[in-house]
Amino acid sequence: MNNIRSTLAAVRRIAIPYFNSEDKWAGRGLLAAVIAIELAVVGLNVLFARWNNTFYNALQDRNFDAFIYQLGYFAVLATLNIAFKVYQLYLNQWLQIRWRRWMTERYLGHWLTSANHYRMQLLGDSADNPDQRIAEDTQLFVDRTLVLGVGVLSSIVTIASFATMLWLMSETAPLHLFGRDIPIPGYLVWAALIYAIVGTALTHLIGKPLIGLNFQQQQYEATFRFNLVRVRENSEQIALLRGEPAERQRLKERFSDVVANWLAIMSRTKKLSAFTNGYGQISLIYPFVLLAPAYFAGKMELGGIMQGLTAFQSVQDSLSFFVTAYRTLAEWQSGVARLDGFERAIANAQAIAMRGDAIAITAGAPDAINLSDLEVDLPSGRPLVAATHVELPKGERTLLTGPSGAGKSTLFRAIAGIWPFGRGRIAVPTDATMMMLPQRPYFPVGTLREAIAYPAASDTFDDAAIANAISAVGMPALAKRLDEDAHWNRMLSLGEQQRLGVARALLHRPGYLFLDEATASLDEPSEAALYRLIETRLPDTTVVSIGHRGTLHAFHRRNVALRKSGDRYELAEAQPAPAG
Repeated sequence: MNNIRSTLAAVRRIAIPYFNSEDKWAGRGLLAAVIAIELAVVGLNVLFARWNNTFYNALQDRNFDAFIYQLGYFAVLATLNIAFKVYQLYLNQWLQIRWRRWMTERYLGHWLTSANHYRMQLLGDSADNPDQRIAEDTQLFVDRTLVLGVGVLSSIVTIASFATMLWLMSETAPLHLFGRDIPIPGYLVWAALIYAIVGTALTHLIGKPLIGLNFQQQQYEATFRFNLVRVRENSEQIALLRGEPAERQRLKERFSDVVANWLAIMSRTKKLSAFTNGYGQISLIYPFVLLAPAYFAGKMELGGIMQGLTAFQSVQDSLSFFVTAYRTLAEWQSGVARLDGFERAIANAQAIAMRGDAIAITAGAPDAINLSDLEVDLPSGRPLVAATHVELPKGERTLLTGPSGAGKSTLFRAIAGIWPFGRGRIAVPTDATMMMLPQRPYFPVGTLREAIAYPAASDTFDDAAIANAISAVGMPALAKRLDEDAHWNRMLSLGEQQRLGVARALLHRPGYLFLDEATASLDEPSEAALYRLIETRLPDTTVVSIGHRGTLHAFHRRNVALRKSGDRYELAEAQPAPAG
């Protein structure tokens, strides 16, 4: 019961926002139309049940005129039923895509806002494989929620409509056993109810493990896909290391989880299917067993027994909705759990950036970035870097040095505002533009023009400016391929990617440029050429570099270093080493 309540609470949290959103009137209107058509279909089913009575009585009485009339009446009902079914499906699909589009845009907005996606990774939250949650689970949630929601509503209305019919039939055709009538008010209704309760209880007992198994299956499938993508993205390193056997074994292990869990689903589904199919077969004959004695005793005509059969099966199917939809319910519940976990992970990542003891990014003086009483921690809470008072004046070129693992890159992340773990204040000029160039730059899949202009739109810079920047960093041949569409991180060597990263900086002309070993894959003469290019093209840009080569001192007027102090590293001024 607690699981049901928690699932329904999660459904409300996930579903209600759409129907209160900017698209609420379209969503509410489509939902109302789908529900109205479903109610109309239930009404038609009642008319079909009554038609059964008249039609089969006409056959029994050999009344040809009534038979022809009932065929025409059936044609009218069937035409309406077809029209309702077609438009119900059409409007349902229309609602699905609008709802899914809104949820997708909402999740993308929360996930890709203010480095929230990065903080979620740092927290190691339960929302693994966010791509699956956004691409697959939203589709499953919308589809299954509508199917199950409309199905439950239809079942309730159907029970209310046909139970009355069965109750009245129980009076006109009482239970007849051993040559005598046994007056049990509404016995047909109670018979359907008891049959459904027993079937529902047994179905839940047999099928309950499917909920957890479906949840695990989605996780194993997503993990296997993720590892396949990792192999594709790192194919060069794998080939160089002759790592194919190791990767093959790793992927086989990941896939073995998929197979093992799938076999468990198969085993449980076989048991559930055996029961539900048997349950369905028995339900076909069960009403005849109840009604036949009254028919043979002359208490009921053929039309009445056919009407009773239709009514009984309608009530039975509605009461047994849980039985027939159990597999769908299991998939839906696991999908709800994944989306709920994703939303909680998003909220946790947002909350950690806004808590009072997090690193604060504030507006500062226009001429410098100031680090005040800054303490940068690891996500575990272990101290990493401290900076009591450090200033990065506008226009100055600073080299940050320190041993590997001291937290240099993490300090850059804190300055960029994406690392919330710690305390203190980082004051950034209000109108400052910052760009971080990591050792491995990111280029979106697309044209070279789009890759270089990123994160700006491709038409932000004219082709001549882009080609000039690419040529300036030593890649003139590439400047002629602006319209070529490719996966540039895979096509180019790391050194070439670093050159293009500098070209991006030349185009964007940031006020503050942070280079985190952004030229480490180049030889020293090429690295020196790029730093001279930055000096020439970006004379007013504040440059802060992380690097281990002594040659970098020649391009920086100031040197700050991280030195071990107790359980952390302290940031302080250092004497520049002579250029090597």
